[in-house]
Amino acid sequence: MRQVLVCGAAIVTLSMGIRHGFGLWLQPLTQAQGWSRQAFAFALALQNIAWGLSGIFAGMVADRFGAFRVLLAGALLYAAGLAGMALASHPLPFALATGVVIGLAQAGTTYAVVYGVIGRQVDPARRSWAMGVAAAAGSFGQFLMLPLEGFLISTIGWQQALLVLAAVVLAILPLAFGLREPGLAGRASTGPAPQGVGAALREAFGYPSFQLLMAGYFVCGFQLAFIGVHMPSYLKDKGLPPGVASYALALVGLFNVFGSYAAGALGQRLAKRKILAFIYLARALAIALFLWAPLSPASVYAFSAAMGLLWLSTVPVTNAIIAQIFGVAHLSMLGGFVFFSHQVGSFLGVWLGGLLYDRTGSYDVVWAMTVALGVFAALVNLPVRESPIPRGAVRA
Repeated sequence: MRQVLVCGAAIVTLSMGIRHGFGLWLQPLTQAQGWSRQAFAFALALQNIAWGLSGIFAGMVADRFGAFRVLLAGALLYAAGLAGMALASHPLPFALATGVVIGLAQAGTTYAVVYGVIGRQVDPARRSWAMGVAAAAGSFGQFLMLPLEGFLISTIGWQQALLVLAAVVLAILPLAFGLREPGLAGRASTGPAPQGVGAALREAFGYPSFQLLMAGYFVCGFQLAFIGVHMPSYLKDKGLPPGVASYALALVGLFNVFGSYAAGALGQRLAKRKILAFIYLARALAIALFLWAPLSPASVYAFSAAMGLLWLSTVPVTNAIIAQIFGVAHLSMLGGFVFFSHQVGSFLGVWLGGLLYDRTGSYDVVWAMTVALGVFAALVNLPVRESPIPRGAVRA
């Protein structure tokens, strides 16, 4: 179990750490290329959709043959996408590299694939905790990588910074060996799974609690993508120094180390649906207070710390509920479907942020939407039923 957690956490640290910093490139890249914010936002919005959609199929492959091959392909695609992002001279190839290629890469190197291994290799009594550890690693990656990315942009330029990250992300290749599951591949080749893919999907989509989890995760994606991508530019528009945005997003990552771990640990003891409802309601309150208070570096840092405690804390709890209800045989695939809902929300959060800014000259409408959606997500998670679905076969 230790090897799985260490290697899985390191992979998520790199993949999510790099991904969380993309908002730092919005202004330097669009100014250098002469593009609109909407062009940049569309590429990242497309990335979220590509990530979510391909994550379903990456999860299917990982569930059947193990995560190792998926991680190798994802790391190579990640490096290629970052290089393409740096070298693109027109919005279309930029969107293909940033949106499609990196989206495919993230599907193979982030939570759904790693959580599938954790779910199969960790005892159910510690599963929520272990998923919290992996989510905390992704948050630590944000804390670790964002100041580095900001430093690289300011010292060697936005283009060279992306090429450096393309080399760094290849460290996932050796780490993937720690998540090999040879026994899983052997079972896949010698006999059928206890439950087929079609039956698993019919069961999940016919279960109301699965639909409610998808609705809540849509909101999670909307909020996080909008804040992560557009808050740096929002702060610069308000006249705050550029370094405030880098430190703010780094604080989000730092405090989410504690928030994600705590959510995973509490998920072993408390009703997970209530934890999710609290997280979404607290997000709505934190955003409302941030918009109401006078804007200053201090208020930004306080908001970042509060949001950090709530940032990815939904991830281990949501995936633990899926494993608890449906078992782990198709955990990566079902987690991929829920995550696709998250990414549809991410697409809208990123894209609407750029679109409405270009049309209205402010982010006010989208900020208001994040508050309202937070209240909605809190309400839809309360009726979720966490008990396992009764089946004739023994569940994992």
